[in-house]
Amino acid sequence: VQLQASGGGSVQAGGSLRLSCTASGGLLSINVFGWYRQAPGKQRELVAFIASDGSTNYADFVLGRFTISRDNLENTMYLQMNSLKFEDTAVYYCNVISYGMSYWGKGTQVTVSA
Repeated sequence: VQLQASGGGSVQAGGSLRLSCTASGGLLSINVFGWYRQAPGKQRELVAFIASDGSTNYADFVLGRFTISRDNLENTMYLQMNSLKFEDTAVYYCNVISYGMSYWGKGTQVTVSA
């Protein structure tokens, strides 16, 4: 199973970025697609996840700013990030849970300048 994340980059505070993550490698079904992030010196934390039925869950610190979505036919997940803040700077990782197995991508860097 491979997870390919893209869309990271550098942006000024208040700007937007859109991350995507595509899963490949024979996954029969993706139960949960999720985004996590890890800032330097901090633990990895959940940003948002979306289940196979389309239900979503967001961390409080992104509510109203980030939107997660998925394309089940393409096994792709998106994270639209608006009103970015300096504290959103981190490496963003995508995660897939499929039949109880958890898979991680390599991460994509998001840098927000104040």
